[in-house]
Amino acid sequence: MKFISTNGQAKAVGLQAALLAGLAPDSGLYLPEEMEPLPEGTFDGGETLPQIARVLLSRFFVSDSMLMDLTSICDESLNLETPMVEIAPDTHLLELFHGPTAAFKDYGARFLANTLGRMRGPNSEPPSLTILVATSGDTGSAVAAAFHRRPGFRVIILYPESGVSGRQAHQLGCFGDNVLALRVPSGFDRCQALVKQAFADTALRVLVPVSSANSISLGRLLPQATYYAFASLRHFRATSKPLSFIVPTGNLGNAVAALIAKRMGLPIDRVLLATNANLTIPEFIETGHYRARRSVSTLANAMDVGDPSNVARLRFMMAEDPALREAVAADWVDDNSIRARIREGEARYGKIFCPHTACGIEMLERERRRGSKEAFCVVATAHPSKFEDVVEPLVGHPVEPPPALTNMLNRPSASEPLEPDYASLKDRLLRL
Repeated sequence: MKFISTNGQAKAVGLQAALLAGLAPDSGLYLPEEMEPLPEGTFDGGETLPQIARVLLSRFFVSDSMLMDLTSICDESLNLETPMVEIAPDTHLLELFHGPTAAFKDYGARFLANTLGRMRGPNSEPPSLTILVATSGDTGSAVAAAFHRRPGFRVIILYPESGVSGRQAHQLGCFGDNVLALRVPSGFDRCQALVKQAFADTALRVLVPVSSANSISLGRLLPQATYYAFASLRHFRATSKPLSFIVPTGNLGNAVAALIAKRMGLPIDRVLLATNANLTIPEFIETGHYRARRSVSTLANAMDVGDPSNVARLRFMMAEDPALREAVAADWVDDNSIRARIREGEARYGKIFCPHTACGIEMLERERRRGSKEAFCVVATAHPSKFEDVVEPLVGHPVEPPPALTNMLNRPSASEPLEPDYASLKDRLLRL
């Protein structure tokens, strides 16, 4: 299997080259050269997430030496509790927040770390890499946890100083050792732009080999497709009907992963994208014209993205498969609606929602008011206790963090300031 750039100006490369590079040489994002539907019966006998992941991902590992490691990679990375809970008739919640940092980013980050950690250079040594990541909240802590104290890797996290919750900021700075958190006095889009500049700086990359763990990374994207396969197969086996997903999304990686699973023939009907008041994606889906915007601060801070990186993958896939366009819809949710969905979540659904999941619930409510009868699964992206300042006043009581998050919050936390310009970032990378 080869992987091609969305910009079409770089040669196709193998799996390990695509994983290490992050961005393609033409600044495009890598996608599998082929995503043909898998034959009927491919997943027969697969029940657990690691089992289904091994079957799905073997298509992409098939011509790579790491194929022999795929089973152990899936077992080590994806052995997370992944409940799909029925919260109303034909309505499910896919809880992706039971990993070590209480957010869906744990799936992809753990897979990427276990994959890169198995790569070997000419001297049979693991690569010496700096994992450079911009985060709007949850990506950074998931990547830090996955690579913490892993030989051969350093992690540098850029995050918007005023754009994450207090508990998210604490998580980002609580690791130490080979993990450095840099707080930037700007929005997420600026952090993301700085990281992209570093990847485009070929002179820097000679001195400081860097790789991505943002959602632009193929190693993050492919494993995310596996929980859509897992959930849709579970539903189809029980009902003989396809499942539609409502995906809260900011940088679009989670949404593209769902579309990859659909392209590969999993029983997925529609993929609905729920954003906050950042209107870039709903506008693009409605008009077909892409217009990047300055990010807007909202209660769903991890989705405060005005220029999503993965729009390149979304546009490429829609152009390649026009039928996919008919399966995708998008809508945006304001802060008042987010508050309302959190406030009524326990009484209506027996669940407390984080602000991002609340966007998905609001989109679900709109679909039901329009008369939609299809089976929906809302993707629950983070544990609500990570956003205590927003959630607890609305539900009227404390929200207990899960044990792994409590352990992180009990550690000391430290970060460094970084000016929002590339010269400052480059200087800091050269001083590592």
